[in-house]
Amino acid sequence: MRGAGRRAHQARDYAMIRSYLNRMLPAVLEWSALGIISLREVTLQQVSEIVSARHGSAKKSLAVALRSLFRALRQERVIFQNPARNLVIPDPQRLPQPVPSDVLARLLQQARMEFGRLVIALTAVHALPGHEICALLTADADLSAGRLNIRREFRSHTVFLEELTHTLASQWLIYRHRRWPASANPHLLVTQRTALAPDDPPVSVGSLRLALPAGITLQQLRQDRILDEAASTADPLHLIRLFGITETTAMRYVAAAHPERTAELPARGLRGRRRGHTL
Repeated sequence: MRGAGRRAHQARDYAMIRSYLNRMLPAVLEWSALGIISLREVTLQQVSEIVSARHGSAKKSLAVALRSLFRALRQERVIFQNPARNLVIPDPQRLPQPVPSDVLARLLQQARMEFGRLVIALTAVHALPGHEICALLTADADLSAGRLNIRREFRSHTVFLEELTHTLASQWLIYRHRRWPASANPHLLVTQRTALAPDDPPVSVGSLRLALPAGITLQQLRQDRILDEAASTADPLHLIRLFGITETTAMRYVAAAHPERTAELPARGLRGRRRGHTL
């Protein structure tokens, strides 16, 4: 890495070299404990296994360091084959973080208007993203059947309203009718600006954010709800049915809630199980 090998290249600084060595040392010691006495003996499977045992940024940094190490050894002809040649560098995703339970419990108490309480319920209970809440139509809410129809690009998703959200939706519709009886805006949620606007615009996501206390976002509430459900069930199919999310998103939340079970839930296995279910 200092540029003194068989192939001339730009020299790396000692801080980077030291960082790579620190990342690789635990892996080399693990291989040594298994009886491996030379890096020539390391196989692709062993490299993959030791990288897979890490999580997050540690996983990516180890993969980068090992690939650099074996590439250099191959260039210098110290080893005959590069076991890390086809190693995929993982792209660690930011895992969802839960909202503190005491903050979540105070949200409905802090909401001063029916508008805000319904927004909080739709986000924190049913995990609806802000743009879908803005797009909801009054016709999408079938309170007599306790259902809310979510229209998406290629499919629809039915939300079954529990008692709390059903009550808050009823209170909002009563308030809306009393406050703007002449409103023809088809959207479920309206504000002073949109209720009587001639082009019937939806509310903005910014209007939804105003319903939340400082420091809490719609995305945090949604992530917290899905993460809590994933912690309870560890079943990605259940998350897909309940929230209408994709397989990839469901797997991501299960991995966040149960990192020790991630290896038991490969995406290929999920697709295989899905064929036998009607979603």
